[in-house]
Amino acid sequence: MKLTFDNKVAIVTGAGRGIGKAIAEDLAAEGVHVVCISRSANSCGPVAEAIRASGGSAEALAVDVSDRDAVRAAAEALNKAHGAIDILVNCAGITRDNLIMRMKDDEWDDVIATNLTSVMTWTQALIQPMARKRWGRVINITSVIGLMGNAGQANYAAAKAGLIGFTKSLAREFAKRNVTANAVAPGFIETDMTLVLDEATKTSILSVIPLKKMGDVRDISRMVTYLASDEAGYITGQTFTVDGGMVM
Repeated sequence: MKLTFDNKVAIVTGAGRGIGKAIAEDLAAEGVHVVCISRSANSCGPVAEAIRASGGSAEALAVDVSDRDAVRAAAEALNKAHGAIDILVNCAGITRDNLIMRMKDDEWDDVIATNLTSVMTWTQALIQPMARKRWGRVINITSVIGLMGNAGQANYAAAKAGLIGFTKSLAREFAKRNVTANAVAPGFIETDMTLVLDEATKTSILSVIPLKKMGDVRDISRMVTYLASDEAGYITGQTFTVDGGMVM
C-alpha cells in the first residue's frame, strides 16, 4: 500500500540517532519535509544532510527539548517559516537509572523534563495551527516500560506512562479538529544503547521476548510513518506496542 502525504511538514525530536533518525529518514522517503531536532547540531545536522543527499527534504535545528523557552521559540519560528507543522513526532528521551531509594532529585527532574514535559511544550506550541487547518498528527514515542515498569527506572517509567495518558487526553480534545494523537511503545530495539549490553544481559532480555530477537529501528519507524499518513486518519488515542510480543 502506498501511503499518502501531500506537501506535509514534520518535526521529529531526538532525530540525531537511533529510532528518531530512522523515523526522520522514513518520513523523508515518503516526500515529507522533515525538521530534525536534537540537542546538538553535530547529531541532527548530519541526519538532515544525508536525507538531502538522498533526494529528500530536511533541515536541522539544535534545541534542548527540556528548555521550555527554547522549545517555544523554535516552535514559533518553525510555524512562521512553514505556515503550520503537520506532523509532530516526540521521540527525544534520556535515561537516568537508579533505585527509588537512591534516586537523586536531578535524576528524576531531568528525565521528566526531557521525556514528558517537553512533549507538552512542543504540542502546546504547535497544535493550534494544526487545529485551524483541520489536519494534524501527533505521535509520541513511549515504551513498554511505561506499561510494565522496571526496577531502577521509576523516573523513566513514570514519564513514559504519563505520555500514554497525555496522548489519550490530547486525542479526545482535538478529534473534532481532525488532529489525531497516538503513541508507539517500543520494546527492546537494537540501538547504540543495546550494543554495549553484555551477553548475559542480552540472554535475559531475549528470554522474555516471544519472538526471541530484538527489534530494529525500522520496526518503529514504519509504524510511526503509517500513523502519520492520511491512511491512518481514523486511528486516534491508541498505544501500539512494537515489542516482539513482550506485552500482550
